[in-house]
Amino acid sequence: MRGSFTYYNPTKLYFGKDAINGLKEELKNYGKNVVLVYGGGSIKKNGIYDTVTTILKESGKNVFEDAGVMSNPTIKKVYEGIEIARSANVDMFLAIGGGSVIDYTKAVSASVNLPSGVDPWDEYFVKYNECTVKPIPIGTILTMVGTGSEMNGGSVITNEDAGLKVGKVFDSNLFPKFTILNPEYTYTVPRYQMVSGIFDIMSHIMEQYFSGDDDNTSDYIMEGLMRSLITSSKIAVKNPTDYDARSNIMWTATWALNTFAGKGKAQDWEVHNIGQAVGAITNAAHGMTLSAVSIPYYRLILPYGLPKFKRFALNVWNVNPFGKNMNATYAKTDSEIAKEGLLMMSEWMREIGLVMHLTDLGVTNEMLDSIIKATFYNDGGYKKLTQADVLNILNESM
Repeated sequence: MRGSFTYYNPTKLYFGKDAINGLKEELKNYGKNVVLVYGGGSIKKNGIYDTVTTILKESGKNVFEDAGVMSNPTIKKVYEGIEIARSANVDMFLAIGGGSVIDYTKAVSASVNLPSGVDPWDEYFVKYNECTVKPIPIGTILTMVGTGSEMNGGSVITNEDAGLKVGKVFDSNLFPKFTILNPEYTYTVPRYQMVSGIFDIMSHIMEQYFSGDDDNTSDYIMEGLMRSLITSSKIAVKNPTDYDARSNIMWTATWALNTFAGKGKAQDWEVHNIGQAVGAITNAAHGMTLSAVSIPYYRLILPYGLPKFKRFALNVWNVNPFGKNMNATYAKTDSEIAKEGLLMMSEWMREIGLVMHLTDLGVTNEMLDSIIKATFYNDGGYKKLTQADVLNILNESM
């Protein structure tokens, strides 16, 4: 491993069917005023809301609510959440939901104590400044897996007026203090959202994996995570209440993006940059924006990172490096092996029901220029993209 790094993660995890038992113990560490953050109300239908509010009241907490957090949370909603938190004199946030709810809660947490006149969008998502004010502690209860937000500092917020969807990675002071991970809480997530989250996990791993050319322990870890995800995803789409599959997916999601797997890696993140630009224009499900552009993107950069793509094909997809021609066995070229790996990946994507074309997300040719302008460009992967490259990727994704 050639990279130098520091690793620290302060989030405490409670995992399993009885994970909620950790909540009462954790609540002892925080003040009385708790803002409960959640989305559209599904937690009231599946019983999680009643369970949590009962524990909060038994723990002597004053409960305030910030409901209605949408997929692709907006900066306007963040402004609303700041006012709710200030009015409650908040001591801690308890976020119940998936990545959107947790990402949103981090943005609010970092903004509650900002000085008057300081705009959190400008401060964090334009200038990318660190949070220098005291953030409000966050606890999370995960009900949809994918983003890894339950154990990292990431927060992705959309500015509808600007047509931008921007990710900010906060320092460890914005990591959740604790996370409740009960795989059973994910059973009622609609299939479309479940599959979208699965590909978000896969994309997180690939963004880190497809960089560098050294012998890196992180790559071996990520290959194992991908293999587990592929196996469990096939089971989960057929039987959403298979505990082993859902627990493996949940655990993989957390470790895919809690800053551990990619240590020592340069990291790419261009699929996310393009996908987030698509999401800013269409408001489509995040994982589906990633799936729609991934195969064209990886086909483009494959020649620049051929050894890693060959390894991906062999170690993740079990591609046979030998073929038969007229009953004679021959060794496939590195390029043939690598391309076969992407073919097998695309077959898996179709098998579990992922979106493969941007047109299925409502993208039109007239939107392409706006998507290109909303795309950020990194140089951590095997090729730094140009706007012409992005246009080609978008065209192939249509």
